[in-house]
Amino acid sequence: MFYVPEVTYGVTPVSDPGFIDLRHTGTSLGLGKESFQSEELHADRQVRDFRHGVKAVGGDISFELSYSSFDDFLEATLMGTWTADVLKAGVVRRSFSILRHFEDLPAGDPYFLYAGVELNSLSLTIPASGMVTGSFTVLGQSQNPLADLSSLGTPTFTAPLTTQPFDSFTGSILEAGGAVSVVTEVALTLENGLEARNVIGSDETILPSSGRCNLTGSVTAYFEDTVILDKFLDETESTLEVTLTDPEGNSYTILLPRIKYNGGQPDVAGGGGPITINFPLQALYDTGELSNISITRTPA
Repeated sequence: MFYVPEVTYGVTPVSDPGFIDLRHTGTSLGLGKESFQSEELHADRQVRDFRHGVKAVGGDISFELSYSSFDDFLEATLMGTWTADVLKAGVVRRSFSILRHFEDLPAGDPYFLYAGVELNSLSLTIPASGMVTGSFTVLGQSQNPLADLSSLGTPTFTAPLTTQPFDSFTGSILEAGGAVSVVTEVALTLENGLEARNVIGSDETILPSSGRCNLTGSVTAYFEDTVILDKFLDETESTLEVTLTDPEGNSYTILLPRIKYNGGQPDVAGGGGPITINFPLQALYDTGELSNISITRTPA
């Protein structure tokens, strides 16, 4: 799977585009179509007509987070711009063309070219043990099968980056500026609220509408004190900062400068054992950072 930034929404660069390898662990990227059928009534009870409707591209692209591999997609999802290695939420729309190559197909159309692909949401999961994983949910305009790439001139393809995935052991987590050692999982989801727009005279969608940048998530921790729980009970604002460092020393620091917890139930199941609490959270706009999220990248 490869991608190339578009200059014009829905238009793949055709003058020798430079495709960038898109590291991923799986994908459901594909074309979907609406459908409708005739409502005419007949004595034999049979449906007389059925049509395909407006088509749109959608699906998820899952990945293991690694340094620099997804900076273009992070920028597009936040609709911000990397400035001095810091990325914050903004209003800049970016779209891509994505190329999938099915190398094992002996004939036919081994390439699928998706155009007008925008990033609708990002999910990240930092577990207690394992790789940091995530997924991008996309919304696109079209899918075109290709027998070859002659229509694109002489495209080039970059080799994939070799930075190692982040794990949950190397790094730190700060809650309200203080280190915490009892967190078992951090999950974050940023949604852009993109919605497809249909128009008469075309079976393709136009540039989607964009909604709010809504950042939610959760912190799961062992129940050893009531510090976070009290913040939920008292509706006290807090901050959350997670630093991820790979084996080579590259790091991302993800800062949520202003959050509110909106849950905290110490459930207990049969059999005993340690008690954990899941604290759902809502990130809010911060007047100091001018954003609800800030990502800082630091090379080794």
